[in-house]
Amino acid sequence: MLGRTFSQIYHSNPTIPVNLLKSMKRITRSSRFIPASLFLTIYLAPILGVELPVVRIAKAQETTGLTQEKGKESALHGTLTPGSNEGPPKPFRIPEKPTKTGHRMTVGDGEATFPLAVVRGTPYEMGVQLGNLFAEEIRTFVPAALQGIQQELKADNQILQEVWSRSSAYADDRVEQELAGLADGSGVPLSTLQALHAVPLLMPYSCSSIAAWGEATVDGHLYQTRNLDWSMEVGAHEFPMIVLYIPDKGIPHIVPSFAGMIGAHTGLNAKGLALSEMGDASGKEAPYQIHAPHFTVYFRTMLYDGDSLSKALEIFKEQPATKRYHFVFGDGQSELRAVKVRAHSPEPANKQLMIWKDADPTDEFAPNVLSCVVYNDEGRGAFPTLQKERGKIDSQKLIDLANKIPIKGGNVENVVYDATALKLWVSYAKSGKEAYERPYTFIDLNKIDADANGKPDLSE
Repeated sequence: MLGRTFSQIYHSNPTIPVNLLKSMKRITRSSRFIPASLFLTIYLAPILGVELPVVRIAKAQETTGLTQEKGKESALHGTLTPGSNEGPPKPFRIPEKPTKTGHRMTVGDGEATFPLAVVRGTPYEMGVQLGNLFAEEIRTFVPAALQGIQQELKADNQILQEVWSRSSAYADDRVEQELAGLADGSGVPLSTLQALHAVPLLMPYSCSSIAAWGEATVDGHLYQTRNLDWSMEVGAHEFPMIVLYIPDKGIPHIVPSFAGMIGAHTGLNAKGLALSEMGDASGKEAPYQIHAPHFTVYFRTMLYDGDSLSKALEIFKEQPATKRYHFVFGDGQSELRAVKVRAHSPEPANKQLMIWKDADPTDEFAPNVLSCVVYNDEGRGAFPTLQKERGKIDSQKLIDLANKIPIKGGNVENVVYDATALKLWVSYAKSGKEAYERPYTFIDLNKIDADANGKPDLSE
């Protein structure tokens, strides 16, 4: 009886699941008003074994017209009208189409080519543009990935929604506004995107980072690495998304991420601020504190507003703690220095936060410390190379070193920054090869011209 009800609903109007998902958050909070057939569709589909996320993706692609030539052109330039999918009227107004447009280009060559988007305007407008530009990838990756993650975490959408609601109460409103725009631009329900952004609060992972500058580098520039060692099973690396944000208010910044994920696990802004993170919390320490923004959210705040290392640290210290992390924060321009941070929330108050400068005798790795260098490789052997190459370090030497110290089996992405010259080199895992096994793509922030008008986007 229940199976026939769902089948009848779906086959009579295949757009219903797509549009219902867009209102999931409201629906789940008002379930006493839902018609029985609607309730069955949303809540009992997983029990009945119906792979609703996959169906939604296919139907969304059919009903939005993105497969048509006009749709392709609109998606390419980020100009689709938000909320333009057909379906029952919503009990709220969707903002008008943004006046600013985003653009998408391909960077790199050969096997190392990745999509890069440039978006402009308010947080919501940038979210809409990004959703339009990556609609196909977001629809393909996010629902399927979220379904697998929910099974691994044994956490359904309702739990992830509560995690996001609690954490986002402490988060930067600009990120929430961008996420709403991303939903309207991509056609993926806001509740689904929020659930995905709750996942990092519940999952443990581990990474590494190095920063070198001044006398330690060949040209005095500040170079910084970021190894992202995460779950290859999630498949995020097959959907790379590099975004250059040019906000109406705030500092332009670039974030190498994945389709549908607007939090910054790393990033570089136009003031030369580079951010890297290393997760220290094991699964044994779960459940974690969630009455705080995840670092990927406040990294965006730091990139928006951090015009120096001192300002970035000021923003960082204002954030409530979630779990155990190490960070490396580098300033390639204003202060030309970097620090290593250990933020361990379960520790006693006097040990929760440690900030180490270069050659710091109190550093956890002392005496294996150097002037103009900070690092956290989790004991994977970076120090001998740093000591040997001190004074000769450049981008290529740090690429080589980054490729030697990841956690093999989970090296999803590697980035090396020249935070002084605003350049970066990026590698994503792909087709069975991890990031350390693949070539890097070079990006110069000052030369990105996604709209192909002959002018660098940062200068417009």
